[in-house]
Amino acid sequence: MNKDNMSVFEQAINYATRVHAGMTRKGSGVPYIVHPIEAAAIVSTMTTDEEVLAAAVLHDVLEDTDTEPEELETLFGPRIRRLVEDETENKRLGMPASQTWRLRKEETIRFLREQASWEAKVLALGDKLSNMRAVYRDIQILGDALWERFNEKDKNMHAWMYSSVSEALSELSGYVVWQEYNWLIRETFGEAAINSKVMEVLHKEELAG
Repeated sequence: MNKDNMSVFEQAINYATRVHAGMTRKGSGVPYIVHPIEAAAIVSTMTTDEEVLAAAVLHDVLEDTDTEPEELETLFGPRIRRLVEDETENKRLGMPASQTWRLRKEETIRFLREQASWEAKVLALGDKLSNMRAVYRDIQILGDALWERFNEKDKNMHAWMYSSVSEALSELSGYVVWQEYNWLIRETFGEAAINSKVMEVLHKEELAG
């Protein structure tokens, strides 16, 4: 298909597939591109905005490949660049990832609580739900040995991170995918892992349902 005849979403899939080539999901042989495609599928349940869907496919290219922000803007425009940058952690290259894990997650949670646009929150939910699905699947096989594959090996820290993100994204509580995300948190980490504010929202959704 000629590039001129491709939608921005199709171009994003092609580009992400190329720059993520050879990469696999942590601790598995699953091609990495599966994750951003799944994230985009999740996002598509909340919006049909093609640029947001493209950003979902591209959300890891600045963080995990050699793609530069300027190249991303040249190819896909300033809005998609901004959305992808909002999803990109400052990895503090040169420092061990295990030492910066909590700081990076705190920065993400603070951004989602205080600054993130609706579109940025939708992208974050797509990313985190895709990750949470993978965690839930793998823990059925590996049990708590799963956490050894991550930079942060304390299960309780992952519970804190995922539940804090849930609370920061509570304005998306009307979407089935937000409710699935919280179900997976409870199934993986236990009822106590759910933030009390999130429990209030979930209870209201159950009553409304």
